[in-house]
Amino acid sequence: MSKPGSRARKGTGGHGRRALAGKGPTPKAEDRVYHKAYKAKQERLKRAAQQQARKKKKEHGSDMVAGRNSVLEALREGIPATTLYVARRIDADERVRDIIEAASDRGIPMLEAGKPDLDRITDGAIHQGVALQIPPYEYSHPDDLLALARDRAEHPLVVALDGITDPRNLGAIVRSTAAFGGHGVIITERRAAAMTAAAWKTSAGAASRIPVAQVVNLSRAIDDLKKNGVFVLGLDMGGDVQLPKLDLAREPVCLVVGSEGKGLSRLVREKCDQIVSIPISASTESLNAGVAAGVALYEVARTRML
Repeated sequence: MSKPGSRARKGTGGHGRRALAGKGPTPKAEDRVYHKAYKAKQERLKRAAQQQARKKKKEHGSDMVAGRNSVLEALREGIPATTLYVARRIDADERVRDIIEAASDRGIPMLEAGKPDLDRITDGAIHQGVALQIPPYEYSHPDDLLALARDRAEHPLVVALDGITDPRNLGAIVRSTAAFGGHGVIITERRAAAMTAAAWKTSAGAASRIPVAQVVNLSRAIDDLKKNGVFVLGLDMGGDVQLPKLDLAREPVCLVVGSEGKGLSRLVREKCDQIVSIPISASTESLNAGVAAGVALYEVARTRML
């Protein structure tokens, strides 16, 4: 009952309660469009997307060599390059003069660039006013490696890398493969070292003579090799046989080298025809992946020459 002098108010019939109930819990601050936390979240997402795009471009696109010493060494090693970027009004010391002369001798185009442009194309690296653009490596197919062996009338000798992430190890293995008469190297697309400038440099020019094949799935590539009569030998500690007693060396062979820390993955290990170990001193825990591949390749080459 209303008090005297007051005006009666008409009820909502429960609509107000239903409206309140329909709103649900209050959204988080970062999900409210006009809240500063929302803007901060969007900035984080944008930066993460940009970083991912840069990473993808670095993995699959052109590679940049930055810094005067690095650029000069790359040019002297004969690493393929498409463009040399030189800062405007650069202090032309002896290294810069040598860089420009080497690029000119090789017919590499040279472009002037401002510092902001050099910072951007080198992803913030210390470039000292010079950067060299390396084109994307042209990968082969594993069948090309077998075809190379057929052309030479030789039993195939290839190396497959299972999770090698250090490009210097990749370059060293490419170099050893060339030195001991191998026909190529197989790597995977993901979570593995690619043929970047660092790998080119470590290969000491062998990357221009030895094909490198890139596959999506190493296990399937191993299956295809085995269908073509290639014996797959994994290098790992505690193997079935020790390297000096390797009876399959004279047969078509693929040596599989495991990652620097974990060794061969379980699935790849199961697909190997043999697991081969290299006898080493008890005081040494293990060999670097590049060194292990070089030792195994030497032993196969030595056996084939007997």
